[in-house]
Amino acid sequence: MRFKIWFVLLAAVCIFSACEKEEINGTTNSSGKVVSSESEEMQSSNQQKHLSDDMNEVISNYIIQKYDSVSSQTEKQFEVHEVYGTSESSGIITVYMYSYFGGFNKFSGLENQAGHSLPAVIRLKKKAAGYVVTEYTEPKDGSLYQSSLKKMFPKKYLDMLHNKSGNLEDLQKEMDNKVQQWLVE
Repeated sequence: MRFKIWFVLLAAVCIFSACEKEEINGTTNSSGKVVSSESEEMQSSNQQKHLSDDMNEVISNYIIQKYDSVSSQTEKQFEVHEVYGTSESSGIITVYMYSYFGGFNKFSGLENQAGHSLPAVIRLKKKAAGYVVTEYTEPKDGSLYQSSLKKMFPKKYLDMLHNKSGNLEDLQKEMDNKVQQWLVE
């Protein structure tokens, strides 16, 4: 009888120790499951921060097309974005980013006539002909803004977003370069 009690206690301690070690060395994914920091999910998140030119072009074209009716009074629209990170699951690549979209007219030069700048999450799927957007999400307005951001972004990207808020210098330079090229054509 004593042997059984000691065995049960020893097994419980071993299981508890293993669980505690897994939680210390792991990260919780979106489904609440603890995954090792070396897992495929975490590796793909870190390895895919830099998107291919094709992927970036698909993202920009999608956003330009989505806001085509809003910027109908402009001659040309452009979109640039900063990627905070990505993840991949079941062939879907989720991109966590900050987007700057603008509509321009030749007579107004670099002065943005219509547009927005905001955080967004976009999901891409690889098809035979390239990538397609399967979902696009922006934060809600007003009092729902912060809570919607928390639902959209993992904490590490949310922290990056908050640390960079209000700093659009690099995106502005990238936008100005695109518009300048168009104005010279």
